[in-house]
Parts: sequence; structure tokens; C-alpha cells
Amino acid sequence: MRENVEHEGRGSSDQPEVELYVSQSVIKTDVALVGAGIMSATLGALLRQLQPDWSISLFERLDAAAAESSDPWNNAGTGHSALCELNYTPKTADGDVNIDKAITINEQFQVSRQFWAHSVDKGILDDPSEFINPIPHVSFTHGDAGVDYLRKRYDKLSRETLFEGMEYITDPGEFSERLPLMSAGRDFSDPVALNWYTQGTDVDFGALTQQLLNFVGQGGDIWFGHSVTNLSKQSDGSWIVKIRNQRTAEKLTVHAKFVFVGAGGGALHLLQKSGIKEAKGFGGFPVSGEFFRCTNPDLIGEHQAKVYGQAAVGAPPMSVPHLDTRVINHESGLLFGPYAGWSPKFLKSGKVTDLPFSVKPGNLLPMLSIAPQEFGLLKYLISELAASRADRVTTLSEFVPRALGSDWELITAGQRVQVIRKTGVGGSLEFGTAVVAAADGTIAGLLGASPGASTAVPAMLQVLEKCFPQEYAGWSSKLTELIPSFGRKLNDEPDLFRELWDWTNRSLDLVRDHSAVQPTTADLAPASAV
Repeated sequence: MRENVEHEGRGSSDQPEVELYVSQSVIKTDVALVGAGIMSATLGALLRQLQPDWSISLFERLDAAAAESSDPWNNAGTGHSALCELNYTPKTADGDVNIDKAITINEQFQVSRQFWAHSVDKGILDDPSEFINPIPHVSFTHGDAGVDYLRKRYDKLSRETLFEGMEYITDPGEFSERLPLMSAGRDFSDPVALNWYTQGTDVDFGALTQQLLNFVGQGGDIWFGHSVTNLSKQSDGSWIVKIRNQRTAEKLTVHAKFVFVGAGGGALHLLQKSGIKEAKGFGGFPVSGEFFRCTNPDLIGEHQAKVYGQAAVGAPPMSVPHLDTRVINHESGLLFGPYAGWSPKFLKSGKVTDLPFSVKPGNLLPMLSIAPQEFGLLKYLISELAASRADRVTTLSEFVPRALGSDWELITAGQRVQVIRKTGVGGSLEFGTAVVAAADGTIAGLLGASPGASTAVPAMLQVLEKCFPQEYAGWSSKLTELIPSFGRKLNDEPDLFRELWDWTNRSLDLVRDHSAVQPTTADLAPASAV
């Protein structure tokens, strides 16, 4: 639904083949999506199937899809399903292990898997090996206390339907056979333990985003190089969205019935500009991440797993160290991290004024209250910022005992903005994701980080349920087609879980030898820039 339109086609081999309209005064659309990352792409793909008669327009300030948090080198690519991430199975005060969050996260990832599998079956997504590959997920601890904790974790998780097939390994010989890079030079007088799950996944969310946008763009407009500058509510419930062309400075006006702000760290500012009361009181604390990326093909070939350890005492959940096999453009790579950094920017390509400009009267006290509450986080960040390259190699050596700094380069990953939520007169810092939606359902946005992209489908279902309650009930049968376990808990239905697990494995081509991917350093550039 466009007026006064002049346009030209624009596309490249690695971007969605859609038209970019570069001169237009007014756009009328049913749905306006802000940001070309995995969240907007997922919501657009859902709506394209649930309501094909609705018009969709997407606006991205950068010149490429998935160029921020969804870029494959800006995240670890773990298909987060709590198979290996120890922060989802915390030790309790009495020494037990709480697995409730692990089950919830795994349930959510199964929803994403089913949606992707259905999309492959229907031709919405292409070759699944472009975006998802089988990689073992492994938890690693050492020392008597760590081994005891991992045994208790295994004892509880292995009895749950969603974690069938998990192994517990303490034998040094078995450890060495499965993880040769981590075993070379290791002193096994310090006991080790592994929780091993063979059928984990590595996900290239950049490639997945681009494929989903190919589908969304078939019946909508995708505007790269266009930033949203303001949002204002109209008396009829619709929204006026002000757009600026990043290259020409041309200003456009969008009339949208529904707006979704999936702009990563940029979402907070836009939700604040919208003026909705549901966004008041929210603040954000930005944390950047750095990783060591391996440059030695021989070392890459010696490690085929995603191995997660335990965070240091007093460190936040986001600091959990992990040694990750990555598969990007059919080439295997290796990352270790994260090493925390700090910047006031809310996006990797953001501005240093992002943090101070996010402070408003409604969130000032919640943000100020965080410092004394999160002293451990501040102490951790200061120590990380003060760490030298040699210090970082020493941290790496806990996983790779014979690590040489010359085999690893330090790269800056994505910027994450942790949610600060108002609680009474103060606030609390949250490390998950939060859907913020207006009471009338005309606008919604997503704040926060991990587990993020892996649970994009259930997160967007939450948006649909909150914002389209009447339509949502009518979409039930279609959603069950897209996600066969829709509305059910697979952990409680073993037969259904196994049936759907087998189907998603076949459709996503996950029953294959992950070691067939050849290690290389020929192409270490982010996939979105290739």
C-alpha cells in the first residue's frame, strides 16, 4: 500500500531478493517491522503464513540483513537448549541442582526446531546445512566439587524426556578421545567430568535470517539503509513511523496498524519514543563481548563440539566460558570466550550517547539502584577490562592447556543490552529476554539477550498472543501445522517428543557426520559481509 512511489530493484547473492524503494513520501502498511534481525524475520515469516492478506514493511538502518546481533560472528551460534549451558542448571543452597529453567529453555528450542523443519519441508527455507549443523553439546567441569555438581546435574536431567541420550563421562581416556584439543597437556590428577549430548546444534542465525527474509520479502517491502527516528500513536490506534534514508537523508512517513520493534539494543530507545506506559521504568545496561577466534586449521580440526564450563565465582551468567565449533558457509571455525568489554553503545554500530540518552525520569532510580546490587558484575567487568592478552590466554588454557596466543585472534562480538526492570522504587538486572507490548496490542518490542535467537519462535508467538488475542485463537490450527507440538509440553509426552525429534532431524538434515565439515581459515569475515 504505497503512494507517490518511485523505486529501483536492489539485491545481491547474499541478501534477500526484494525491492528497495528509495523515493517515497508515504507508506501505508498493516505491519511495520523495525530491524532486519532474526526476531523481525521470524515474526514476518509467521505472519506471512498466518495472515497472508496483511501487508508487511521492514526497515533496517544498516545496509544488510542480520548485521548486528544475528551476524554469525557476533554470537556463539549455540542452539540454546540447555543441553550444555550450566547457568540454566544452578546449584541450590542445599547442594542440589535446579533443572526447571533447563526444561523450559529446551521446550522453547523444540518449538523453534519444528518451525524451521516445517519451513524446510514447505520450501520457505533452503538447504538446512546453510544455517544449522549437528555439533555435540558438552558441559565441562574439573575438581572434586565440579565433578560432583555435574554428576548431580546428569542424574536429574537424564531422567527427563527432553534430555534422553545425555552421557556422563569421567574417564580420562574417553575425555581424550572425544576432546583431543582439550586433553593435550592436561593434568588428569585434577579430576574432570563431562555431560555429553551428541545431537546438539550449531546455528548460523545470519544465514537463517536472510533465508526467512527472502520469504517475507515476497509479499512485502524491505528497506535497508533506512532508520526509524520517531513513533507516534494516532487517535484511531494506528502508528505514524518516521523514517530517514541513511544515504540521502530523505524523510519518509509510514502509517502502520501494528509495529514490532526488533532492533536489538536499539529497541529501548524506540519504545521510549513511542510513549507507551508499558515501556516506562525499563532501563538497559550495555555489555560488549570479545572472543578468541582460532587461526590454526590443525587446531580447528581437533575440536568438534560446543563445550561450556562454569562461570568464575561472583561472575554473572553471561560470562560462562565456552569453546565452540562454528559452521559458517560450510566451513568449520573455533571460538573461545566470552571476554567481557564495556561500551556505552547499545549496538555495535551505535553511538556513545546511547546509554546516557536512555536515562529518563521513569527509569533513573531503577538504574541507579543496580550498582550496589550488582557489585559482583561491576567487579567482574573491571577485572575483564584490565586483563591483558596474556591473561586472556591463561583463561583459554583452562580449556586448551597448550594454548598459544599466536594461534588465536581477538574479535569483538555483538553488543548486548541487559534489561533493567523497575521493581518498586528500585530495579533489578535481568539476563533474559522481555516482550514489552502496549495494552491495546498495536506495538510491541523485544528487550534483552540470552537465550535470544534460539528461542525466537516462542518469543514471537508470545508477541502474537499479546498483540492479536482475537486472531490468535483463530490461528490455532495453522500454528499447529507450523509447530505440531503447539500448546503442549514435550517433556510430558515422550512418544510425541521422539516422533517430532525424528522428523526435525530428517527435515533439518541433522543425522549426518558433523566431522565432514572441513576446517579452514580461508574465510574469517562475517558472513553478512561476504
